[in-house]
Amino acid sequence: MVPHVSIYTAGHPIDKDVRNLELEYAKAVTIGDDVWIGGNVIINPGVTIGSDVVIASGSVVVKDIPSHVVVGGNPCRVIRQITDKDKNNWRTQLKEYEDDIKK
Repeated sequence: MVPHVSIYTAGHPIDKDVRNLELEYAKAVTIGDDVWIGGNVIINPGVTIGSDVVIASGSVVVKDIPSHVVVGGNPCRVIRQITDKDKNNWRTQLKEYEDDIKK
């Protein structure tokens, strides 16, 4: 996680009379494995984020995010799937980088 990421778990009633009683409630946020959260992202209460997800900087997450996707925007939406081809491409680049270091 990078700077300026906000993860909120507290909520409050919409009704002003109840809200003025300072009643709040909590909804858990669940974040899967291998999630990249960009800067200035806001994650709202009750959201579940799957595994192997990239969240673009400045996004506002207001609903659940499935696994293996790149998401972004306000409100946050799926931009595209993360495929095996993507993973293999990055592994190939990593190997080339490691080979260059050994030279």
